Amino acid sequence: MYSSRQFMKRFLLSGLALGTTLSLTAIVAPSKKNKGKLRHVVAFKFKDSTTKDDIRKVEDAFRGLKLKIPQVAKLEAGENNSPEGLNKGCTHAWILTFNSEKDRNDYLVHPDHKEFGQLARALVADVFVVDFWAKE
Repeated sequence: MYSSRQFMKRFLLSGLALGTTLSLTAIVAPSKKNKGKLRHVVAFKFKDSTTKDDIRKVEDAFRGLKLKIPQVAKLEAGENNSPEGLNKGCTHAWILTFNSEKDRNDYLVHPDHKEFGQLARALVADVFVVDFWAKE
């Protein structure tokens, strides 16, 4: 029998394998001690068959979420240029900033985010998502 924590870990890992963008912090109770800005980091590894035009469509659609979803305080994007070779095939990354976990959670279920997920899912071979509180 799994503990609830083990179950959630297995559930989330299986969800990531299916290309969903669930993150552990999306379902963990908010911490009252968190200060700073909540960062939601997303990295995509595109399928080999994905064209440059398709990638551009994904980039444009992802950037468009900032205009469509008011909970997104800031959105930054770019293509990998690290010389370390540790990107595990991910070539494009986005950092979204939220003012609260509630804002991030509202973004995750927003219809425009779901629609974007449908577009990306068809073109992305793998996705990496991590959320953290940025403290300055």
